[in-house]
Amino acid sequence: MEDIATPDVQEGISYWEAQPASYDGVLGGFGTGSLPRIESLGSRQFLLGLYPELSTVPSAYKPLSAPQHAKRVRALDVGAGVGRVTSDTLLYLVQDVVLLEPVGQFVQEALRRARADADPSTTTDGPSPPYTSEDRSYWPGLADRSKSVTILQGTLQEFDPLKPHRVDFLDRLGYQPPRPADDINLGFDVIWCQWCLGHLSDEDLVAFFRRAHASLKKDNPRSLIVVKENVCGDLDGKANTVFDDQDSSLTRSDLAWKELFKRAGLKLIREKVQEGLPAELFVVKMYALR
Repeated sequence: MEDIATPDVQEGISYWEAQPASYDGVLGGFGTGSLPRIESLGSRQFLLGLYPELSTVPSAYKPLSAPQHAKRVRALDVGAGVGRVTSDTLLYLVQDVVLLEPVGQFVQEALRRARADADPSTTTDGPSPPYTSEDRSYWPGLADRSKSVTILQGTLQEFDPLKPHRVDFLDRLGYQPPRPADDINLGFDVIWCQWCLGHLSDEDLVAFFRRAHASLKKDNPRSLIVVKENVCGDLDGKANTVFDDQDSSLTRSDLAWKELFKRAGLKLIREKVQEGLPAELFVVKMYALR
C-alpha cells in the first residue's frame, strides 16, 4: 500500500466546526430521513447479539430464563458528536455512558440535549426556543435518574479512558453514585467507536486501541470494543486506505481494519454489515473486539 496523507487533528476539528450541530450536520445531510433510526436499530441489534441479557423485554435475544445482569453496565461513546449514539443506542441498553467529543459546538449541543431531558425546566444560554423535535431528543433514564451520562470534551489522541485528566469534564446528568470519584478507574463493559476513528493515523489508532483494551472491565470477561465505521474496498486483495482532504480523515478497507486490530492485540469476535443505508454511501461495518 503506497504512502498516504496523515490526518491532521486541528484540520478535522475545523471542518466539523463548520457543520451544523444537529443530526443532519453530524450525518452529512442524512439526519432528517430514516437513516438515524435504521442505523441505531442496527447497532442495538448488534450489541444485543453479544449481550442478550441487556434486552429489556423477553425476546429472541433474551430468553425468559436468562439471568439478570446484576451490576450497572457502563459504556464509553467516543467521537460522540451531539450525543446521537448515546441517546438513541446505548442508553436503551446500558445504565451509564461516558461521552467524549472534541468539537466544541457538538459537545455543547450534546450537553444541552442531555440537560434538557434530565430536567425539562432547565434553561440554557443556547438558541432560543422553539426547538425542533430532533433538537429535543430523548435520553432514556436521565429524568428518573436510573441512568447517567457523563460528558467530556477532548480528542482521542490525548484520551486515556482510565486516566481522563487530559480532557475536560463538563457535567454528569441523571444517576449519581455515592462516591463519584470511584467511577474514574472503574473501566467499561462496552467501548463504542463510531464514525470518528478515521481522524486517527494508524499509529494513533493502535495506541488508542491499546488504551481502550486496558480500560475494559477486568471482572467482566465479556467486555468489548465495538468499531462501527465506513469501509472502502480492498485493493487487489490487499488492505486499502483512502485519504479525504476535505475533513482530513482516512477511510479504511476491511483488511486495513483487521490488520490494525491485530497490531493492537485485539481479537475479532463478530462482524456485520449495517443494512438499510443509502446505496450511494460507503459500506458501514460493525466489528466487535476483545
